[in-house]
Amino acid sequence: MGFFISDAMAAPAAAAPGMEGLLLPAAILIFFYFLFIRPQQKRTKEHKNLVDSLKRGAEIVTNGGLLGKVLEIDDNFVQVEIADNVVINIQRQAISNLMPKGTIKTQLKKRLQKNK
Repeated sequence: MGFFISDAMAAPAAAAPGMEGLLLPAAILIFFYFLFIRPQQKRTKEHKNLVDSLKRGAEIVTNGGLLGKVLEIDDNFVQVEIADNVVINIQRQAISNLMPKGTIKTQLKKRLQKNK
């Protein structure tokens, strides 16, 4: 029968996947850790430090884009003055950025010059 059909040769038994089989999944996990997980942990830590370092008189921007000055700080809430005699309470976690001193006055001057 070997004339028309070649004889089948048995392939050697496949070796069980060892360390070579784990290299690609491990590399993918390491890649995703450095691409997604680590930067998110870093941002979370920076935001926690920002919220913990708040003091009275600090000028902040909220997640909604409101610019204001911190009047009082509680465990969960912060009283923020967003205009003359306009005070709102916001959650500490809703603060997105700490602005340099004088930002509110600069913005007020720009607005007044624009209205002239």
